[in-house]
Amino acid sequence: MEIKPVVAMEQLNTIEKDLKRFLLSYRFGLEEVMTKINILRQDFQYIHDYNPIEHVKSRVKSPESILKKINRKDLEISKASIKENIRDIAGIRIVCSFISDIYTISEMIQSQKDLKIVECKDYIKNPKPNGYQSLHLILQIPVFMSDGVEEVYVEIQIRTVGMDFWASLEHKIFYKYNKDIPQKLIDELREAAIITAQLEKRMEILNNEIERIKQINSTDNKNR
Repeated sequence: MEIKPVVAMEQLNTIEKDLKRFLLSYRFGLEEVMTKINILRQDFQYIHDYNPIEHVKSRVKSPESILKKINRKDLEISKASIKENIRDIAGIRIVCSFISDIYTISEMIQSQKDLKIVECKDYIKNPKPNGYQSLHLILQIPVFMSDGVEEVYVEIQIRTVGMDFWASLEHKIFYKYNKDIPQKLIDELREAAIITAQLEKRMEILNNEIERIKQINSTDNKNR
């Protein structure tokens, strides 16, 4: 069996230094997308008197985390390889109240002319086997650096509060058991995901009914 040579510490230090400069473009790209999301959020609130976003989180992977992922995926250690194969270096998580809000936000983001939508994965209509639900967008945005233009990938995950709570709990359990989760817990998590989805659908129906009643009352008041 061929043994893969271990990368020397000096080489890792050099790679890590290069990565920090490389990651600046991802940080700038992330900031640009965050600005767009905040504009959409405030404009939507102004027009519709309703905010579809509960909260937003963002992060850029650390050099250490990227190097671990490269090693795990057995990828070439180069900036070109990282750029093409690791598309979640810059990540944004948008948490909404209702499932319909997820698709509203997704449509608004995808309509931005200077964003290139590379991939859309709908784990709401097609949940993962473990029950995970979320809408994932991979997009590209041009970042104008001092020495040229960089096209960077940004991953956006859009989910409800319930989906976010489930994913956070699953993540904690996953690492607590060192990725070797007992089957009973796997089954319980899948069942919890189903119950969460059912509750969210009922809450959205309830919210729609409340909005319908408000519109009827508003129309009646205007006609008096």
